[in-house]
Amino acid sequence: MTIGEMLEQSAVLTVLGMTIVFAFLWLMIICMNGLARLIHKMGWDKDTQPPRNDVPKNTGGTPEVTAAITAAVTEYRKKDDAT
Repeated sequence: MTIGEMLEQSAVLTVLGMTIVFAFLWLMIICMNGLARLIHKMGWDKDTQPPRNDVPKNTGGTPEVTAAITAAVTEYRKKDDAT
């Protein structure tokens, strides 16, 4: 097999491979768009429950825990600024 034949074969394989990948991507885009339309048409894209606006009442813990965390963060920031 000569170099010319090998280059010709590699060009054919390159074009064939790129065509197959392009066709697959094109088909995948078509399927995704069709699926999105189906989901929207069936109403499956809507939330079934309204969003919750309630916030937990005790998010910070006890005042002692909050003070300890605040002190630790303050010390960490002082140490970080000093370096």
